[in-house]
Amino acid sequence: MTERFQIEEAGWRDFNELRQLENECFPLDAWPIWDVLGILSLPSIIRLKAVMDEKMVGFVAGDIRKHEDTGWIATLAVTPDERRNGIATALISSCEIQMNVSNIKLAVRRSNDAAIRLYLKLGYHQSGVWEKYYIGGEDALILEKILEGV
Repeated sequence: MTERFQIEEAGWRDFNELRQLENECFPLDAWPIWDVLGILSLPSIIRLKAVMDEKMVGFVAGDIRKHEDTGWIATLAVTPDERRNGIATALISSCEIQMNVSNIKLAVRRSNDAAIRLYLKLGYHQSGVWEKYYIGGEDALILEKILEGV
């Protein structure tokens, strides 16, 4: 079966679509303009988008910290209408490969059960908590995954 979406590199020309996706997916925590510009232009960031019918329907950014042999998934967003169609899994898997590090970490809202289930299914485990990290005082769970053979 052919995928209905493609994974492509994202760049600064995706600014408006990424801002829209962030606001749609994270109404409380959408990144400010400067953060979006940074994630689309800083050199050590892997940035991938999922495209369907020429429209961005998902995005992931990975921050590589080679000196620590670690990467951080800085954001993962999939438009609500396209969730549970394999887009998030494809984005994370592609980002993990491109980061080429042994350890991947991410932060997720404690209440985001759907995302937590996805990350656990993909081999992540909880390694910490950042208390009152998010707007509104909600904790962030720190999840990580050790990749073999990197």
